[in-house]
Formats: sequence, structure tokens, C-alpha cells
Amino acid sequence: MGISKYPSCVSLACMEKPYPTILDYLAQRFPQIGRAAWEQRIMQGKVHDHAGIAITKATLYVPQKRLFYFREVAEEPLIPLLEKVIFQNDDLMVVCKPPFLPVNPTGPYVNECLLHRLKIKTGNCNLVPLHRIDRETSGIVLFSSNQKTRALYHNLFMTGRIEKTYLALAAVTHRPKESNWMIENRLAKGEPWFRTHVVPGKVNARSSIKLVACNGNLAKFRLSPLTGKQHQLRVHMSDLGFPILHDRYYPQLLPKQADDLQNPLQLIAHSVNFIDPISGRKMEFSSSQQLQLPVNCEVTFPQEQGPLFS
Repeated sequence: MGISKYPSCVSLACMEKPYPTILDYLAQRFPQIGRAAWEQRIMQGKVHDHAGIAITKATLYVPQKRLFYFREVAEEPLIPLLEKVIFQNDDLMVVCKPPFLPVNPTGPYVNECLLHRLKIKTGNCNLVPLHRIDRETSGIVLFSSNQKTRALYHNLFMTGRIEKTYLALAAVTHRPKESNWMIENRLAKGEPWFRTHVVPGKVNARSSIKLVACNGNLAKFRLSPLTGKQHQLRVHMSDLGFPILHDRYYPQLLPKQADDLQNPLQLIAHSVNFIDPISGRKMEFSSSQQLQLPVNCEVTFPQEQGPLFS
């Protein structure tokens, strides 16, 4: 069994009365864990309040009350791929993440996540990711190392003062007539719960997408997300008719299978740049991860359109 060495926290949501039981709320909030698992954890005294007192099934629901628990899974998959720390100071850590490794504990992954690995490596229990990328996506992730300065870096993301660039390899049926797109729509959780889809309403997701090179049925794109919704780039690329190579969620959800380490999702969080809120210096970081052509594929891209692996 995999059990986290660090507690996770959940805040009970504000809502109108009648309030649900805490068990009902946890089961609804974390459907992937399941009601039976939460009921067992509560009965075994594994869910505590901020004072360290174990809750029971009779504990009243109090909005904004924080509960703590240690994530656990019966069997945890191992990810045989390594992260690389490319920058570190007293306030910030910049890491290049491999594909298939989640940033935070999620689903069957408790200790096999980037956050846990970095806490073990550095001994710093105050590490907190400033943003997230999908488990299947590789590339740059920023972490706050210092609780006192964390809000300064969070504010970069909240105010759009950090520029992120992704690279993607996608399947195309023909060379697109256009080479630049600005996608603006509204994204929301779909079915199953871990997928995202476009819905009517006020825009909450914006992406700038540029075709860099095209050859045969493959094309390279440079993507700039202007917002940070879950699976935003994957959905926007799919809706344009350019599904990212090896995407098992979009446009269609494929049957579940073991991770194919030889064919990861061809989406890389390639670079970030921003003005450091403490030093005032311009900071630029790039990933060492590279796009991979399919096995036995002989496609090359004309240099005047931009090399595939730049």
C-alpha cells in the first residue's frame, strides 16, 4: 500500500442549508476515491480537523472548516522517469518534469508525484507548485520554496504576468490554410469527471496557437495559453481538428491501458519567462524535453518553416 508522508487538506465548501454530512461531501468531492473508502477512513480515525481531532460520521458540516488526511492507495504504480531541477534559490525552484509523473498526489499516485520527490530530495516541506501541468505532459513546472514570498509568485499567474510556451506535435489530414489561431471559449468539467469540454457562456479559456511546420500528416505547433484551465491546450487543439499525438482523452476517450513510455503525449511545457517579483530581473527557463516522431516515421520538416526539434 502507498501512504503519503505528508497530509492533504480539504476545505468544506460554503453552501446553503441544509448542509450535507461530511461523508456525503467527501464522496461527492472526490468521486475517484469512492464513498466506501471515505467511510472506512473516517471509521478508522484517519480524517482530522485542524486541531488534530479525528472526525466521526456524526461530526457536523461547518463551511470553510479544514480537514486533513493522508492519501493512501492499495497499489501505487512506479514511474521510471526522472525529473531535473534546473534552477533553485531561497524562494523559487524550477523543474523539468518527465511525462506520466503527476505534479501533485492524484488517483493511484501518492508518493510517485513530482511534489513528493522534490520534498524528499530537498528536505523542504514548504514546497508548493505555483501551477500545474497534466500528468501526461512534460516540461517546466515552477515551485515556491518560501511561504513568506509565495504570494508574490502566485500573483504573477493571477495577473497574467508570466509567459508560457508549449510545443506540440499533432496529426493533420492536410496542410492547414491558416497558421495562426486565437481560441476563446468557455471550458467546464465534462463526463467522465476528468475530461473537459466546451460549453456556452462567458469566455474563461484563451489560447494562442501557431503552426510552425508541416510535413505529410504531422505538424508542429507553438502554443501560448493565456489562461490556465484543465486540459485547455489539448481541448483547443482537438477542436481545431489537430489532436495532439498520443492524446488518449481528446477528441475521444480511449480505453484505459498501461502508460506507453515509448509514446508519451507530444505536448511539452517548453518555456516560461517573467520578471522576478523580488530581484526585478528577467527570468527565462526552457525544458530539455523534446518532441518525438512516431516510431519508424521518416518525416522531416523543411528548415525554412522551422526545425521540428528547435
